[in-house]
Amino acid sequence: MTKSRRRRPLPVPGWIALKRDGGELPDDAIRALINGAVAGAVPDYQVSALLMAIVWRGLSPRELATWMDAMIASGDRLQLDDIPGRKVDKHSTGGVGDKISICLAPLVAACGVPVPMMAGRALGHTGGTLDKLEAIPGMRTDLEPATFRRILRKTGLVLAGQSRRLVPADRLLYALRDATATVESIPLIASSILSKKVAEGTDALVMDVKVGIGAFLPSRAAARQLARTLIDLGRRAGLTVVALLTAMDQPLGQTVGNASEIAEAIDILRGGGPPDTRALTLRLGAEMLVQGKAARTIAEGTARIAAAIASGDGLDRLRRCVQLQGGDPRCIDDPTRLPTARHQTIWKAPRAGRLVRLDAGLIGRAATLLGAGRLRREDRVDPGVGITFHAKQGDALERGQPIATVHYSQKARLESARPLLAQAITVADEKPRRSPPLVLERLS
Repeated sequence: MTKSRRRRPLPVPGWIALKRDGGELPDDAIRALINGAVAGAVPDYQVSALLMAIVWRGLSPRELATWMDAMIASGDRLQLDDIPGRKVDKHSTGGVGDKISICLAPLVAACGVPVPMMAGRALGHTGGTLDKLEAIPGMRTDLEPATFRRILRKTGLVLAGQSRRLVPADRLLYALRDATATVESIPLIASSILSKKVAEGTDALVMDVKVGIGAFLPSRAAARQLARTLIDLGRRAGLTVVALLTAMDQPLGQTVGNASEIAEAIDILRGGGPPDTRALTLRLGAEMLVQGKAARTIAEGTARIAAAIASGDGLDRLRRCVQLQGGDPRCIDDPTRLPTARHQTIWKAPRAGRLVRLDAGLIGRAATLLGAGRLRREDRVDPGVGITFHAKQGDALERGQPIATVHYSQKARLESARPLLAQAITVADEKPRRSPPLVLERLS
């Protein structure tokens, strides 16, 4: 009986040092690293060290292409060829109060474009679509491929996360990036997003790249660089990508939290909701219809999305999708059934003046401390906590006028969030700076 050979350990420290010092990783090293991480042969601490080196040194176009291909190859790929139509997805780089996907996907599906939406969880100070959806009692987002296809075929949309076999490398890297301050890296962001989109079988992608103090990439130049990276990397993989740069200096809409953002998305589908949430839903929806060949122009696409709101077709699609994914559809008709926090406190204007600052980044961090997001990968999200705003940047206020309602379940969490809210909210005499337009730029 021959003695089995021991597998030689991977030279991971040398690869980390190579990237740390500005070198380029060979293709076989990248594939071995990704495969080893998924198999557990490369421990989390080594993967985390490599991620930090990538944050500092970046990845060349060749490295990035190989990195994404290795991520996709780490699991299965969905086959959606049997579902008629050009499949179009939308993805945001992460915002505060960004609940657009929840109202957008059913509206686009109601207009005849299939939407196989694979979303993510809270990352850093920004909320996650999956965490919001799971505020609906019973809602399942961990769908196996056969279930994913069945729901998409029946309703024209599916709102899910990665199954265990779909890009497992991204599931691992996503959690580690969130826990190790390695989120803000253009190649890591681009490969994370596109690996899922290619693996899910979509044909086109509309990107919402956030810009401002509440975004992962605050500068417009960095956001534009990410958009270009996504477009070029998507083209290489056979995926059409269009990107909108959108403002994220103050929270989007009136709510920050999981259940409360679901309620706001439902309000949009009923024909209400805050003007900025509605406007961005219409614009992104129009872009998706153009990419799905269901509209020739943005104006035509906008009119079709507005009609799907007015008719109630979008709301009906969401209700059907929630039901098929195990959620309680009664929450769609009666959002008061959604979870709520045990306590509330009102944040009042300390003086008369104008609301000159509503810092989205600090507010996102405050919501995370309340329990709406995660400080550690193993933390549980509290679906009922969050912040509801009664004023927007530039509004005139009287002394004592409510600016926000803070929903909390634990007094200690509220106290930890207070200093951030105090920094985030500024009332003063001076006129606020002119707010940038919601959509700053379009790239394709």
